[in-house]
Amino acid sequence: MYSPARRRVLTGIALACVAVGGYLLWPVALHRTAQAIRESREVKVGRKPPDFTLKDAAGKPLSLSNYRGKVVLLNFWATWCGPCKTEIPWFVEFEKEYQERGFTVLGVSMDEDGWKVINPYVAEHKINYPIVLANEEVNELYGGIEALPTTLVIGRDGKVAFLHAGLISREDYEKEIRRLL
Repeated sequence: MYSPARRRVLTGIALACVAVGGYLLWPVALHRTAQAIRESREVKVGRKPPDFTLKDAAGKPLSLSNYRGKVVLLNFWATWCGPCKTEIPWFVEFEKEYQERGFTVLGVSMDEDGWKVINPYVAEHKINYPIVLANEEVNELYGGIEALPTTLVIGRDGKVAFLHAGLISREDYEKEIRRLL
C-alpha cells in the first residue's frame, strides 16, 4: 500500500484537481443556470403568457386572467410607433367583428408619457377595446419588449398560439383569429 506521506500527496493532488475543475466549471454552471431561468420565463408559442394586472385610463385594475376562455390579441404598442398606427384600425374592426364570438383585443401601451398622450390618441382613433398602461415589471415579465408592435394571439386555452414582433399583414392576423375561434 501507500505510505502516509504518499497518501497525503495524492489526496492533495486530487483536491487540487477538484478545486481547479470547480473553478473552471463554475462559470459554465452559472451560465447554464441563468439560461434555464431565462428560458423558463420567455414568452413562447405553446406556453401561457405571464399574467399581469395593470390600470386602465379610469384607474381600474385589469388583468390578463380576466379574459380566460376567450381568444385574446394582446398588443404591446405606443402612440409614436408607425407600424402600430397601421394595425390599430384593423384591431378596432376585429373587435367589432369577432367580439360576440369570444374574442377581444387588449392593448398595452408602452408610452412613457402615460395617459396624457394615450387618452387623446384613443379618442382620436376611436379605439373600442381595453387599453392599459405598461410598467417596467410587465416589460420584464415579457422578456423586455424590444420591438413595437409586439403582439401575442392567445387561444381559449390560455396559451400563446402566435407571437409577432413587428408588423404583419391584416390577412395573417385574420387567419390566426379565425383559426382560434
